[in-house]
Amino acid sequence: MALIYKRATLEDIDILTKTRIEVLRAANQLSNDIDMSEVERESYNYYQKALCNDSHIAYLVFDEKCFVGAGGVSFFQVMPTYHNPSGNKAYIMNMYTNPAYRRKGIATKTLDLLVNDIRNKGITAISLEATDMGRPLYEKYGFIKMNNEMELSG
Repeated sequence: MALIYKRATLEDIDILTKTRIEVLRAANQLSNDIDMSEVERESYNYYQKALCNDSHIAYLVFDEKCFVGAGGVSFFQVMPTYHNPSGNKAYIMNMYTNPAYRRKGIATKTLDLLVNDIRNKGITAISLEATDMGRPLYEKYGFIKMNNEMELSG
């Protein structure tokens, strides 16, 4: 199987947006009846801006011309800390592999590409949110579960 891993550009905005919605539906167990038009519109706007100002990198994976996987990373800055003096952080998101292509190393290779790009930017603070299905991959890669973060929703 000769897969093609392509760094996404603005030309790929439609497939990036479509994939984002697929990932959100799967991760949140949402049926196709749920209206995602606002999220789709905002995702499109996000990609339009973030791909141009380098605050987001994404990879698309193809088997010939058939889309089979993706992954992305958002870059942001927080106040400097002792463990992260630059305050620069990376958040991996939108990891996806078509069910027919799972367990073939696609997600690991995509993760490798993203982590290499992150490290090439000098960023060492890398985080992500894992689904139950993705957790074993990330743990094998070296990600550890954090116990100190909290979130206020709503």
